[in-house]
Amino acid sequence: MLELAILGFLYDRSLHGYELRKRITALTGHVRPVAESTLYPAIKRLEKAGLLARETQPGAVAAPRHVLSLTDAGRRELRRRLTEPARADITDENRWFTLLAFLRHLDDAAAQAGVLRLRLDFLQEPASFFYEGDRPLRAEELDDPFRQGILTIARATSRAELAWLRKTLVSLG
Repeated sequence: MLELAILGFLYDRSLHGYELRKRITALTGHVRPVAESTLYPAIKRLEKAGLLARETQPGAVAAPRHVLSLTDAGRRELRRRLTEPARADITDENRWFTLLAFLRHLDDAAAQAGVLRLRLDFLQEPASFFYEGDRPLRAEELDDPFRQGILTIARATSRAELAWLRKTLVSLG
């Protein structure tokens, strides 16, 4: 998820590490705060793989800044990750939102629609947070008001997302 966010934000424009961290935190920080101890090793891995380039620029007030930009290989890698998402990128809501944030970088509407169909298929699978044996339980079957709340909220969120997915798939043709 972190590498995808790095590639996605740098696709539009070059950024220095601090600005990149702020943008990633705005996207995912409420769930998974981005620490320097995880961001900068990820940047180094991507740089070592030839997906990022680093340029040192003089600082406005203090020390020089390292500005990061995507290489052509980095642009191709972002598009590959968007076109061929891992299963967890589809099933994990936070990873899905990260993927969705950059899906516009795919130029092909059919490829975008293919990714949306993966999410649609996942959401249409019978599932619950709570089970009786192998059978998923619905909110109405539980006595616990807090578990009912989880399932009620999840159902409303899923219905809204399903409606959006279907509408967007129609618009993509």
